[in-house]
Amino acid sequence: MPNLQKLENAMPVAPLKLIALPSAERMGRRINDYLVEFRKSIRNDKVKNDPAFHGYIENNYLVNVSTPRFGSGEAKAILDESIRGKDLFLLVDVCNHSITYSMNGYLNHMSPDDHYQDLKRVISACNGKARRINVIMPFLYESRQHKRNGRESLDCAYALRELRSMGIHNLITFDAHDPTVQNATPLNGFDNFIPHDQFIKALLASEDDLIVDKEHLVVISPDEGALDRAIYFATVLGVDTGMFYKRRDYSTIIGGKNPIVDHEFLGDSVDGKDVIIIDDMISSGGSMIDTARQLKLRNARRVFICCTFGLFTDGLQAFDAAYEQGFFDKLVTTDLTYLPPELYTRPYFIEADMSKFIASLIDFMNHAASMSDVMETTDKMHSILEAYNERRDVDVNPD
Repeated sequence: MPNLQKLENAMPVAPLKLIALPSAERMGRRINDYLVEFRKSIRNDKVKNDPAFHGYIENNYLVNVSTPRFGSGEAKAILDESIRGKDLFLLVDVCNHSITYSMNGYLNHMSPDDHYQDLKRVISACNGKARRINVIMPFLYESRQHKRNGRESLDCAYALRELRSMGIHNLITFDAHDPTVQNATPLNGFDNFIPHDQFIKALLASEDDLIVDKEHLVVISPDEGALDRAIYFATVLGVDTGMFYKRRDYSTIIGGKNPIVDHEFLGDSVDGKDVIIIDDMISSGGSMIDTARQLKLRNARRVFICCTFGLFTDGLQAFDAAYEQGFFDKLVTTDLTYLPPELYTRPYFIEADMSKFIASLIDFMNHAASMSDVMETTDKMHSILEAYNERRDVDVNPD
């Protein structure tokens, strides 16, 4: 864990507790294990003996919570222990569609709206007793409906204001579709993290022959919205970047949006180069697969897809077919949202584990310590590249 000394010399805001809603139980257990490991490694005797640090080192920080439902589909939240005076972190995955409940004899899959309502129920069950409430929502609820075009709702901004009115202090999210939505609650904490370092770490751990320089690698944005993250990623790696833009048919509306007619490419030649496509999410995946296909048609050597959220709303069949046709070579996505179990059996899949990173965030926030070391990914990426290059040198020149 980075900068452990900073935490050893800082007082916690309050005793730490973590609530993982049913949608994020798997991630919650992994985060809890890291928190236990971090704090048991503390060498400062004051932390172990000072009454002010009571409850600092524990074998478990998870609070058991349940959200049972009545036959009508209505629900409630129940906490199994007191959270009075605690620094509470709530973890929720609004995209976990695998959880079901019964309503009037029918089996329903939970939607983002259902998960968001359960989050509010848990906050309500805290009943103002927690010292501080922090919400970790990796995929920001309704983040794709962040601005108004015509007669439309402003769901994301309204949700942030609603959570603020319920008393939360901080919201932690990842790769928000448009982070300026935080202007809806300017006096609340809003931290948005983009896992660039986790992408390159996972990719380099999988590929032993990737050469990271301008002659061999290029970073591509699949559309204009992802250009900023592609430029940053490419700049830190010291490689070139390019982008596609979506040419749409604005005379037609299908499924609430204008259909894509074609993808146009802007950038230097990718002939013979490895390519990393970076974006915030894969929804149905059609646009991403078409981008990979276009790159292969331009004679790209290998295509690696890196996305923060793998939603796969239309299943994996399209990706299976695209992989078999050679359109892409590897797909890297984080475990921040629910991933279908069958994805782990695919030869092209690489998981970027975010649990240790989130545990570090929680530990720093519990101490009210500066987040700059956690948020700064440039140095981390440089360290990962240096370690990778040293390993490659040893493999290539064993003597």
